[in-house]
Amino acid sequence: MTQRVKIHYMKITERLHLYIQLTRLHRPIGILLLLWPTLWAVWIAGNGHPSWLIVFIFTLGTVLMRSSGCAVNDYADRHIDKHVKRTQDRPLTSGKISEREALWVAIVLALASFALILPLNPLTWLLAFPAVFLAASYPFTKRFFAIPQAYLGIAFGFGIPMAFAATLGSVPPVAWVLLLANIFWAVAYDTEYAMVDRDDDIHLGIHSSALFFGKYDVVAVMICYLTTLLLLAIAGLMAGLGLFYFLGLIVAEFIAFHHYRLIRDRDRKKCFAAFLHNNWFGAAVFAGVVGDYLIK
Repeated sequence: MTQRVKIHYMKITERLHLYIQLTRLHRPIGILLLLWPTLWAVWIAGNGHPSWLIVFIFTLGTVLMRSSGCAVNDYADRHIDKHVKRTQDRPLTSGKISEREALWVAIVLALASFALILPLNPLTWLLAFPAVFLAASYPFTKRFFAIPQAYLGIAFGFGIPMAFAATLGSVPPVAWVLLLANIFWAVAYDTEYAMVDRDDDIHLGIHSSALFFGKYDVVAVMICYLTTLLLLAIAGLMAGLGLFYFLGLIVAEFIAFHHYRLIRDRDRKKCFAAFLHNNWFGAAVFAGVVGDYLIK
């Protein structure tokens, strides 16, 4: 390998590393929080036997759209992140990636995600447009919306009606109940995350649910978890799910209680640990869905 080829290879490798950081592929928690509710919907819509093509499309689409959303988020926060120690070294904020380059990354990933659903029906294509709008506009809601986490819940949960549309050609009421459950779940886990950045958000004048709820933030998080579980129970009854599904919800309930123990003192590290632990909340619900169909 010549010296010129080595230098070219190193530049490509360095660029890919920056793109991975921009799209947060090195931090998969966001993908998982987006993926679990989508998979709940895929399995319920498929009555426990989903098309593996649909599973593949929605799984890869989740990765692509979350990555695109992260690029848009960094673009939207490019002037804010430089004032926050945790984010000032991000590729766009530090100048390692240009603003135009970040936008192109977001656009290419969104187009790739849209290309994935082309084999599906027109209703799924139609729902893709509000899904893209929600993902692209969410980062800007922190400037004016008191609880942007609720908007995040809609954006993160829009794969739910899309999954039903792709499978059934329609979006039944149970899909909207699942979406509503996801909104409350997103407010719960993202408030835990916002509790970590509370001081920075106050300084920068950014809205968050942690600031909105104030001294009642812990109570609000637990109410959101409870509401999530109640809505998931209603969705389970509507879908005809049985004992194993509700056992999954009980496991999720214990996980939520564990989160209370982590966040009750508002310790930053423990609040962040609770946020990350929501992966297991989503996984418990999914295990209940899959397990219930398997034993039928």
